[in-house]
Order: sequence, then structure tokens, then C-alpha cells
Amino acid sequence: MEQNAVLQQVSQFWSILDDMSQNNPEAYRTFIQRHLREGADCLSPPQPHCCISTSIQRPEKGILYVNLCGWKRVPAPTSPTQPIPVCGGKLETIKEKNENYSIVEVAFNPEVLQRAEENTQEKEQIHLLALSFIQQQHKLSLSQQVMITKTKLKGTVQNMIRRLTPQQQQDKSSPSKPLTEPASSLLQQISSLRMEENKEDSSIQLSVGQEEGKAKSGLIEVISSTDSSKPQQPKHQITVCSESSDSSWILKLNVELPGVCSVSQCHLSITQDDVLLEVDDMYYLHLRWPESVNEETCCAAFHKKKHMLIVTADLL
Repeated sequence: MEQNAVLQQVSQFWSILDDMSQNNPEAYRTFIQRHLREGADCLSPPQPHCCISTSIQRPEKGILYVNLCGWKRVPAPTSPTQPIPVCGGKLETIKEKNENYSIVEVAFNPEVLQRAEENTQEKEQIHLLALSFIQQQHKLSLSQQVMITKTKLKGTVQNMIRRLTPQQQQDKSSPSKPLTEPASSLLQQISSLRMEENKEDSSIQLSVGQEEGKAKSGLIEVISSTDSSKPQQPKHQITVCSESSDSSWILKLNVELPGVCSVSQCHLSITQDDVLLEVDDMYYLHLRWPESVNEETCCAAFHKKKHMLIVTADLL
């Protein structure tokens, strides 16, 4: 986006905030506080939680250390029926004088790890999920016997962050300062705010039953940017506009879905706090709304010619 276009979007953003601060001061405070909180969460580095060890059976036998980390950048599951999001790092082989071993990091949302600490069975399940994730990502066969090491972290915090940070981000920043995803940046959200009021057709009303029916049956949701064969994050744009009739606020999400020909390919789940869109083997998008929405007013429309999904909802 050119500089003038960015400046224009920032100006529109401030205009929206000015209107909100005058017409709804409470919503304005909530909006600002939420973005400050979420911005701090996205920029916070992963924190070591515990270290477990197991043995590699294939392709070559060896010792594997797994650093389990809490990272606020990894979303928590939206419901008990949703899979647990997992973020994995690079697998490295370390050769030392007294020991040769492999090491890898697996990150969960801190709430997931905290909840697991309160239940021995859940803790064991988290350990097994981490091993299952590693086997899938790195094509290893691992022993299911796990030992918890005496230390929280194997190695250094700097190396832990380096292995968790995608290579393309390391090229642009210090390894000790992981970057957030583009869609998580408040500046990107400001740049994408556009005041549009286009009339759409082919509307589909979403009911609570439909939303609940979209829950995934799997146990692990993988978050990774290193494999191009995985579902990609589609281009999207969030718009907040005011209804002139009653001064209410409308949130609109436009998602470009090249290659998608029908709304039946889209699995959409919406709550008052976030939206989850999945197109099998093609696209994956999970966003938190900039402000809470009224679920009962959520509406989705798909335009075949534009290959675009439009979601609208009233702000609370």
C-alpha cells in the first residue's frame, strides 16, 4: 500500500475513533484497552513451561528433548470441542562432549498449559499431543514414554525463540525478538480499515446451531508458516461503518477466496469475540473482532464472480 493510501486509512481510522469517543465513550475505552492488551500479548515472547524427554525410534535412534512453552501468540481453543492450537519450532541436533541429542520446541497458549497443571490426566494428554505433533511435522517415530526433566528449559531462551521464529522473520529481525503475524499487527488493521457500504446479495443467515455444527473433530490444530502445502491465510479486510439511520455500528469482513466456487466449501464459525473460517486444504483464517459483535445479527454472503466472502454483524 502506498504511503498516501496508508495516511488516508489512518485518517479514516481516527475519524471513526472520534465518532466513537463522542457517541459511545464506554465502547471507545473498551476498544482502546483491548488493542493495547492484545498488542502486548502478540509482542510478548514465548515463556518456558517445562521440558520433557523421550527417545527417537526412527529414522535413527537418539534422545529427544522437547521444550514446552507458553506463548500468548498461540490462540486458545474457542470451545472444548475445538482442536488445541499448536505452534512448533525447528528440530535441531546438538552434539556436546558428554551428550548428543535432538531438541525442538512446542508452544501452546498459556491458558492451556495452566489448565493442564491442575489435572494430571490433562497434563499427560498435552505431553502426548506434543509428541504427536512432532511426529507429524518432522516424520519421526517416538517412544510414548515421557520423562519430565528437572529444569524448565533445555538450552537457552535465545535459542528457544530462534527455533520458534520462522526463517523469513529472522532475516528481518533479531532472533531474540519474534515478530507477530501481519494480521495481528494493529497498524495492519488500521491500514485495512475502509469505509465501504456496498449492497451485497445471496445472503446466508447463520444460526447458532450451524455455527456449533462446524466444530472440528481433530485434537490438534497446527500453526506453522514453513509448509506451503498447508492451508494459507487468505487476504482479508475489516471495515467498521456507522448506520446513519440509528447511529449503530456495523462490522464487515471481506475475505478473498480465489479458487473457491461455492459457499458450501466454506466452514464458518462466529462468536461475539472472534471468527473462524476454513476451506478444506486451501484456506484458514482465525481473527478476533476489534469489538464484540451481536451473534444474532451475523450474516454471510458469498459472491461467485468475485470469489469473495462477506461477513457482517452489528457491534454490541
